Amino acid sequence: MAHFVQINGNVCGEVIVVNNEVLENKPFPESESIGIAFCKSIYGEDTEWLQTSYNKNFRKNYAGTGYLYDKGRDAFITPEPKGNIGFDEKTCQWIIPVV
Repeated sequence: MAHFVQINGNVCGEVIVVNNEVLENKPFPESESIGIAFCKSIYGEDTEWLQTSYNKNFRKNYAGTGYLYDKGRDAFITPEPKGNIGFDEKTCQWIIPVV
C-alpha cells in the first residue's frame, strides 16, 4: 500500500491509501506519478497530491493533516510547536526540550 496526501498551497490535507496494484507494483519514485493521476481522477484534476512514506523512506516524515510541505527541503514538517528550542535540518523535526 502507498499513501498519498492532498496538498493545498503548502498545507497537507487528507491522506489516502492507494493499492499497489493501481501503482503497477512500482516503487517510489516511479509509483508517484501513477498515484497522483489516480488521485486526480477521483478528487479532480485541479487537486495536488504527493506520495508520503509511512516508514519515512522519503520526504523526511510521514505527512499528516495540518502538516506543512516544504518544497525546498522536499519534506513534510509538523506545525511549529510552542516551546520548541530549534529545528533539526537533517530530520526536519522540531527540537522539544526534555522536561
